[in-house]
Amino acid sequence: MAEAKYTPRLKEKYQKVLVPELMKEFEYKNLMEVPKLEKIVINMGVGEAITDKKKIQKAHEEITLIAGQKPVVTKAKHSIANFKLREGQAVGVKVTLRANRMFEFLDRLVTVALPRVRDFRGLSGKSFDGNGNFALGLKEQIVFPEIDYDTVEDIRGMDIVICTTARSDKEAKALLAGFQMPFKK
Repeated sequence: MAEAKYTPRLKEKYQKVLVPELMKEFEYKNLMEVPKLEKIVINMGVGEAITDKKKIQKAHEEITLIAGQKPVVTKAKHSIANFKLREGQAVGVKVTLRANRMFEFLDRLVTVALPRVRDFRGLSGKSFDGNGNFALGLKEQIVFPEIDYDTVEDIRGMDIVICTTARSDKEAKALLAGFQMPFKK
């Protein structure tokens, strides 16, 4: 007997609710014109890894817990003497989420992590790059429930980039607002 295929809640919402709304709002003639999420990239820079190699392993473990997928270690492209940095030295970790994992992460980000951020007043609508991609930064990884607060040695921030197929920032903002992204009014 075949196992039933699981569809994330936000993916279902996109297909059943957002696509018709966006087609009506932006007057698309074709279903393929409707913007969709392409990928989500999570990046955590670990500058202290220059002096302590264990820091990169801890960041690797934390990103794995948050994303549910193994990250890659990013290495320095250039040597910088002032920072005691050599070319090829590990300086961070990043992971690219697509398909169901991307929708699951976005759901947890919007419903669980962002409301746990201290003094949160909404996301800036100016963080779009002009091509429909949205970037946001979190100051601490402990806003995700997967991270056990007692085992955290260092508070680290992370960058989250949400890439869409939207051609303009207005279309991308409408798409993300449909996923209940808490933008400032």
